[in-house]
Amino acid sequence: MTSLDAKGAGSLRLRLMLGIALAAFAAPTAGFAQEIAEQPIEEEAEAAPPADEGATPAEEYGNEIVVTATKREQTLQNVPVAVSVATADAIERAAVRDLKDLQTLVPALRVTQLQSSANTNFIIRGFGNGANNAGIEPSVGVFVDGVYRSRTGAQIGDLPDVARVEVLRGPQSTLFGKNASAGVISLVTKEPAFKFHGSVEASYGNHDAKVLKGYVTGPVMENIAASLSAGINQRDGMVQDQGYGGRTNERNRWFLRGQLRIEPSSQLKLRLIADYDKIDEACCAVVNLRRSAATSAVEALGGKVNAASDPFGGVVYSNFASSNEIENWGISGQADYTVGPLKLTSITAYRKSKSRTNQDSDFTSADLIGQNAGTLDIGTFTQELRASAGFMDFFNAMAGAYFFDEKVTSGNALTYGKAFRPYANLLSGGGVGALESLVVPLAPGTFFAPGQGLFDSFQMHDKAWSVFGNLDFKPLHNVTLTIGANYTHDAKDVTSAVTSTDVFSGLNLVALGGGSTNPSLNPLLALRPLQFLPPFRNFPNAVESGQTRDGDWSWTGRLAWQVTDSVNTYFSYATGYKASSFNLSRDSRPLASDYAALAGAGLLVNNLTTGSRFAGPEDARVLELGIKTKFGIASANLTFFKQTIAGFQSNTFTGTGFALANAGKQSTRGVEFDGTMKAGSKLNLNLSLVYLDPRYESFVQSALGNATGTRPAGIPALSSTIGASWNHAFADGSRVIVSGDWHYESPVAIVEGLPGFIQRNALGQVVSYQPAFDAARPFKREVSEVNASLTYAMASGLELSVWGRNLTNDRYLLSLFDSVAQPGSISGYPNQPRTWGGSVRFKW
Repeated sequence: MTSLDAKGAGSLRLRLMLGIALAAFAAPTAGFAQEIAEQPIEEEAEAAPPADEGATPAEEYGNEIVVTATKREQTLQNVPVAVSVATADAIERAAVRDLKDLQTLVPALRVTQLQSSANTNFIIRGFGNGANNAGIEPSVGVFVDGVYRSRTGAQIGDLPDVARVEVLRGPQSTLFGKNASAGVISLVTKEPAFKFHGSVEASYGNHDAKVLKGYVTGPVMENIAASLSAGINQRDGMVQDQGYGGRTNERNRWFLRGQLRIEPSSQLKLRLIADYDKIDEACCAVVNLRRSAATSAVEALGGKVNAASDPFGGVVYSNFASSNEIENWGISGQADYTVGPLKLTSITAYRKSKSRTNQDSDFTSADLIGQNAGTLDIGTFTQELRASAGFMDFFNAMAGAYFFDEKVTSGNALTYGKAFRPYANLLSGGGVGALESLVVPLAPGTFFAPGQGLFDSFQMHDKAWSVFGNLDFKPLHNVTLTIGANYTHDAKDVTSAVTSTDVFSGLNLVALGGGSTNPSLNPLLALRPLQFLPPFRNFPNAVESGQTRDGDWSWTGRLAWQVTDSVNTYFSYATGYKASSFNLSRDSRPLASDYAALAGAGLLVNNLTTGSRFAGPEDARVLELGIKTKFGIASANLTFFKQTIAGFQSNTFTGTGFALANAGKQSTRGVEFDGTMKAGSKLNLNLSLVYLDPRYESFVQSALGNATGTRPAGIPALSSTIGASWNHAFADGSRVIVSGDWHYESPVAIVEGLPGFIQRNALGQVVSYQPAFDAARPFKREVSEVNASLTYAMASGLELSVWGRNLTNDRYLLSLFDSVAQPGSISGYPNQPRTWGGSVRFKW
């Protein structure tokens, strides 16, 4: 499909889906409003009933669902926040296994898994970052039962005993603190119940996929209930690696989670949670998308790559298997104490995440990269205290404090393999060998020797605290005014210990060429592109402190108006804040403004380039108008917004490392629609639409030059999910449930450009950025996935299901990048193909 065709098709689909939205929801709700008795809707839901009482998640539908988006319980209809919810029932029917699958249920959310099982990027409304660089905290905060998960490696485990997942769109820093400048994903699990019940499930699918999980809960003593959930998820690799004869993109993970609920009195409730999960699998397949002279050199050495014309053929080449060993565990305790209208809450948690990965990062069967072995250890302590009070449905207030203490230790070893020296000699036309005979004539084999490379180690200590408050009051019986504020202070201290043993990358080619910077007089300058891993200037040093100290206020102002019992509207202005992030990668470089001072202090090393050690804070702003309706059989929510982030922390892969920089300002204007309708006693329909118009308002110092006025890549103009569920009950109490959904994303450029194609002169100076844009332009992504399930549920509690995800086997690229150490070549990550299977569940 050409770009013009894609644009036309996307425009046609947009008009069609907007027509469906109006026809399916606006018209019926207007008509039925005259036919049905209006049902009163509570201003705020009462305290949730115990898990063994009240409604089950399956009975909650549309805007009746109770959420805790504002840290107090309200129905979706009454909460004046843009929030999407995936209930336990919807997650089960859609065969959602982890957070990556949620994007088909929540179109405003995009989840991408990249370099390893521990690297996942969450994006809401086009904003998000953090993957593949431990120093960059995500702009989308992930919380599980109120406990913050600071890095993606601790967020991607299988969903446990989940009750619902809330996705809060837009800045949420006022109530959720420093790393929620783009939004929040909040997982809420089931509390232990005082009535014995549980479930067990076994699934089997293609690629020999096996899932076994169970949940049991019940009373331990009169005032103590407990629950235990566990699961294992295994699957053969979906991609054949013909380099070493194995398979990759497999699943091998398990989890265990236990909870205690203690209620010694009607005023006090304690909730204790402990969890552990582990991943040990081969991931993630990378395919070649464009050949170059480097590809021919690889093949001349006997190496192989997949055919660039068939990136979805399920075949890749590596000379050793990738490995991903990830462990996460944590403990938390929540105490709620109520005295009259006052409620006190304390949430204390400690979490530990450990990751050990290795990858053949040249993604060929030639032994170019000997290893790309990474280690990451994160220990996080958090403490939240808050007090809330409500009086006579007129006044609600909340005040609190939050403390965050985290230590990050990361390391990486990137070394050359046995084939890299002859490979470099081929690329240089024999220049590497000729130079070696002149520089080290008595030590042949010195350049690019196996085991040479770059060994990095970083330690970061991050301490942050915040105080926050939120006030709701009603000047009129149907009007609520909200004012909220949060002040966050963040302090980071980073130490690097990086060593490069790559002899060739440490050569001063200007000095060896007689001091000439003229390429015609100094032919050695032509070898500069082969200096992949130059010496590193460690910090702190006499010029660079390795510290950041940030602090800022976040604000929320909101006016909510209950127009009728069925129509609520709100208008809000909110700000968000994210502290500075450090570039903990081999591409961490001094700021250009520090270069002269480093030279004056005698701290320069050969081939030291400038870049960024850290990126400054992000400041988010959003204007939002929301309309929420509920007419018995139908619910519809419409949101208009304009969101900007000043100083957005852009993290671009350069082929060997990451370029971290602050964009001056990135903005997104958009419209979001969520609707559900009960089209009869058996049929439920749902429709979600998201339209986004993103722009770099200012980005002068991007990795691709001045990007001001351009559209950020990877953000589709239109995202949508259309779903239906048919539930038929028989006289014997059994049911047949058929559900399905279609998820669509309009065509979009995957990346803005590829830094490896920037045209430079022999001194490394930029001549033209245009080739970088030209190289990326042919690659676009369009998503069209169909998911479905069929379930027969017996009155005895036994359920039999068959399901499929991506049934149309829609194939597209998640991302693309400059191939590592292969100038002119392009690599990328393909999406997951069709999966299907069957499940047996028993609930009691």
